[in-house]
Amino acid sequence: MSFDVVIRSVRLAPTGDAAAQLVDVAVTGPTIAAIRPAGTLDSAGAVELPGDGRLCSIPFVDPHVHLDAVLTVGEPHHNESGTLIEGIQTWAERKQTLTHEDVKRRALEAILWEVAQGTGLIRSHVDVCDPSLVALRALLELRQEVADLVELRLIAFPQDGILSFPDGEALMREAMRLGCDLIGGIPHYEWTREDGIAEVQFLFDLARETGAGIDLHCDETDDEQSRFLEHVAARTMRDGMQGRVVAGHTTAMGSYNDAYSFKLLQILRRAGVTIVANPLDNIVLQGRFDSYPKRRGMTRVKELDRLGINVVCGHDSIMDPWYPLGRGSMLDALSMLVHVAQMTGRSELFSAFAMITGNAARASGTATELREGGPADLVVLDCEDEAEAIRLRPPCRWVLRQGRLVAETPSGASVVHRGDGRTVPVTFTKPRGGPTG
Repeated sequence: MSFDVVIRSVRLAPTGDAAAQLVDVAVTGPTIAAIRPAGTLDSAGAVELPGDGRLCSIPFVDPHVHLDAVLTVGEPHHNESGTLIEGIQTWAERKQTLTHEDVKRRALEAILWEVAQGTGLIRSHVDVCDPSLVALRALLELRQEVADLVELRLIAFPQDGILSFPDGEALMREAMRLGCDLIGGIPHYEWTREDGIAEVQFLFDLARETGAGIDLHCDETDDEQSRFLEHVAARTMRDGMQGRVVAGHTTAMGSYNDAYSFKLLQILRRAGVTIVANPLDNIVLQGRFDSYPKRRGMTRVKELDRLGINVVCGHDSIMDPWYPLGRGSMLDALSMLVHVAQMTGRSELFSAFAMITGNAARASGTATELREGGPADLVVLDCEDEAEAIRLRPPCRWVLRQGRLVAETPSGASVVHRGDGRTVPVTFTKPRGGPTG
């Protein structure tokens, strides 16, 4: 059998250990044609990529980002308070100057950053609190133009609320008619608790009308009385939408008392709701009204994961009014998550890696592992296993989409020049061998 590409000697994620078996991966067209023990595949006529023991994984998934707002930091001014509210207010000003080309240019740049760092699927919220829907129309057009690089799914996101914004319901329906993939929401931002509950009901009614799934912002606040997630979970079960509902942020869960959290976690598990943690944003946006002790601003990632609730990790912002930093790296976001969630146990690191790969793919209905006959969408990382990937945040040596090489980063090495003229390579990995006295 002839192949188009053969990747030699890689470890397939999930590995569980750096000692995992080395394999060769062969690609024909858009499909993985064969996975065999290293050195056993004939690569004659194929492009051969030397894996050299590197980690090979399905592409990263960014399940939560705002491509309409990326790269607008400082426009029209910086968020000096660092609060969520000032970020929303600043975006409301910047939104007035959006143009079709402005949105496409910035979003494309951020997409290129993400693709180069291994992301193969992006779910982007798009602000539809705009009678002209400028950003949405631009991103719908861009979705087709970048299909050769990444799968882009768009979420109709009512940044200023649905009941609290003029014609909010009509704008949501129009966004779905134009081609949004998913229904977004923000019930905790409505003017009253009753309005927030009414918004949740509207979202599920719209899901019934359109057949689309739901991916909403929910309880992104430090207010322990913000409890819309229970309504989301209950309606999910009543409508039979298990596995088709995603709730982002849910940071109020970090302020709930343990008795209520215990109840909520059981409901979430039964409902099959996926939870998206966004550590880069929430570790800086939340807790701004605290003195000390200061809350972490994160949902209960570890507890959710231990119960088998599907937890995923999003990037959320890339240099915008809410978060002035970021480079579109899902490994950066995941590194922040394992620190803030205190998931640094050996097995926890491997579980966390799934939050940007298998767990996130499951929430999107795409392939959760590399297998023969599956799509030839994969990344090869300059590291040996998932724990090392989180620690080093290494470059993606190669990124393939539908069997085509779409990004690569040449291997580089740091060296230290000693006083005696020796040049010593630095690999940032532990020396081989056992303990020394």
